[in-house]
Amino acid sequence: MVYITILVCSILGIILGMNLPTISYSYSGYLAIAIIAALDSVFGGLTSVLKKNFDIKIFVSGFFGNAILAMLLTYLGEKLNVDIYLAAVIVFVGRMFTNLSIIRRIYIERIAKKYEEKHKVKRKREA
Repeated sequence: MVYITILVCSILGIILGMNLPTISYSYSGYLAIAIIAALDSVFGGLTSVLKKNFDIKIFVSGFFGNAILAMLLTYLGEKLNVDIYLAAVIVFVGRMFTNLSIIRRIYIERIAKKYEEKHKVKRKREA
């Protein structure tokens, strides 16, 4: 179900991206940081799905909350002439790598478990 949703939303994003007007340069920084924050939430959501503790309320609130907070930090940094958005980028990208490593470990453990079970069955047949 989750994979179907991801596929449909990806196709919808590609279609909309090709037909919508281009974002002006002055707003591109806001959009970039919002995308990074949203991707962080998506990786967190995938991790929680694999751990079987996914909650849609937490996902949606984190998705929009992180994106809005990151854009506000970018706006504040722009007004103060300080690159505050870099802090958000570092945190969100760090969390994305952490979630990606958790996802990787979960899949490696599943594959290793299936491999061991397959070879246990073979050993029992040979014995």
